[in-house]
Amino acid sequence: MFKAILIERDERPYRATFASLNEGQLPAGDVTVRVDYSTLNYKDALAITGKAPVVRHFPMVPGIDFAGSVHESENASFRVGDRVLLNGWGVGEHHWGGLAQLARVKGEWLIPLPAAFTARQSMAIGTAGYTAMLCVMALERHGVTPESGEILVTGAAGGVGSVAVAVLAKLGFRVAAATGRQAEADYLKRLGAAEVLDRALFASPGKPLGKERWAGAIDVVGSHTLVNVCASMRYRGVVAACGLAGGLDFPATVAPFILRGVTLAGVDSVMCPRVDRLDAWRRLSQDLDLDKLEFLTEEIGLSQVIDRAAGFLDGRIRGRVVVDARR
Repeated sequence: MFKAILIERDERPYRATFASLNEGQLPAGDVTVRVDYSTLNYKDALAITGKAPVVRHFPMVPGIDFAGSVHESENASFRVGDRVLLNGWGVGEHHWGGLAQLARVKGEWLIPLPAAFTARQSMAIGTAGYTAMLCVMALERHGVTPESGEILVTGAAGGVGSVAVAVLAKLGFRVAAATGRQAEADYLKRLGAAEVLDRALFASPGKPLGKERWAGAIDVVGSHTLVNVCASMRYRGVVAACGLAGGLDFPATVAPFILRGVTLAGVDSVMCPRVDRLDAWRRLSQDLDLDKLEFLTEEIGLSQVIDRAAGFLDGRIRGRVVVDARR
């Protein structure tokens, strides 16, 4: 038997419970992992609360991340005891995920736990931090350097934003952090933000073009925020877009793209190819200050996950939430 968060929808209403499950209930897969740590992400919160149709099959164990050791393996690439981690691939949506003490998955979804990190540290980074690194790499791939100018990070007090601020600052960029929680200004400056801006500056409908300011941006919000960020980019600026916390819509004009040559680079972490995942984790081992990682991390037990999920949707969570699956 093992403990897990279980989401069900049948003749009774949609619900999430802290349940005891049998190993025989695990889905198909060629590697079974004993989970040490998982995380609580925005997508997990949507799944647990049922506020968005994240879960595609029922019953479902949520959790888009986990790190632990191989318990059983029918995959030649992994042996019992190997330390591994997983981000994305639809776990917690289509396939049982990491908010559990055991997970059975396809071995091709796993990567070795980087030697630079403990299992806890890897989940303090989690999909949020790995996505932030993919965004930084997208800016670099399009030629953005610290000498190019200022970088804007929206949703900066959240998981992706917090890691992005920390990484960009360590790389030498001047970072402006946009947040709706001005009480977090000291927190963001401690991570490396040179300036903290009110998200209200970006949240309402704006002009097709604004004053040029940003050489690069990382946006997790979408909707009017992303539109206004694009409109305020410098000539040939680059925006890495990876989130939709403010909405799926993009009510924009083509003006920034055809008049200033702005690049809008989409960043997906779920189905990202293995070679890019490995590169992102390699970069994180070099470019993320572990002291800052600890500062932006909170730890809870698996039994506390359901109670904490609503906090994500209410904007009451900052940084990263690590889940100790053993308690």
